[in-house]
Amino acid sequence: MMTIVYAGKHTITYTVPKHSHATWELIYCSSGSGVMTFDMGKTIPYQTGTVVCVPPNMAHINSSKEGFTNIHLNIRDAALYYKTPVSFTDDRNHFILNAFTAALHHYKEGAEENEALLKSYASLIVSYVSKYCGERFHNEIVEEIMTSIIHNYADCNYELDKYLDGLPFSIDYLRRLFKNELGVTPHQYLASLRLQTAAEWLTSFGKDANMTEVSRLCGFREPLYFSRMFKKKYGVAPTFYLTGQKLEEEEPVTEESVKLFLPE
Repeated sequence: MMTIVYAGKHTITYTVPKHSHATWELIYCSSGSGVMTFDMGKTIPYQTGTVVCVPPNMAHINSSKEGFTNIHLNIRDAALYYKTPVSFTDDRNHFILNAFTAALHHYKEGAEENEALLKSYASLIVSYVSKYCGERFHNEIVEEIMTSIIHNYADCNYELDKYLDGLPFSIDYLRRLFKNELGVTPHQYLASLRLQTAAEWLTSFGKDANMTEVSRLCGFREPLYFSRMFKKKYGVAPTFYLTGQKLEEEEPVTEESVKLFLPE
């Protein structure tokens, strides 16, 4: 489920050693300037008002001659599909800075108490990224498949194979094309969307959740199959999702726990 799992800030800083994160890291430069360097050879210069978005598991170094300050967020399950780091500049109204600042405040105030707010801010900020970074995809076929999945994922009778078979291309070609753009196959994308929705329904229903009802609301015909898929993704059966048997990723998060330092 998309949410902010860590929010922090740097006071005047000159270098952040090479590190990576298991989640997306979104960084707002609140003052100063510098350069972020990535193992893939890409560099992104930044200054006050720049937002840099770093994909999961991508090692990077942050360095500055004059020093910088920033707000940085780690977002789990972010609906972003860029394969390389992207950046953009906040608008003159500073709406994005306001969103980062509010997210930081509510995280520091208490992540558990503000769980719903952190999910909302994650969604808002990811929407800003999608808007300001332009189109996510260049292939119309991939966007067409995505649209079909998003519009029909909650329908138990939706047959993705039948839909793909109706397109004027082989299913193997479509699978490769889709995976090349998003990093997952159409079926994996469909399953992930259904399971993420299931987690949101479980949170909404709480202890009154009916597993059969939840599974059907998310497009699964068989509750047992839904339960197996949910446990595979989240590490715990849906019946225990809201009890003390929490996932490892939902344990208290610190800046050190979301950052993996790497040798330079």
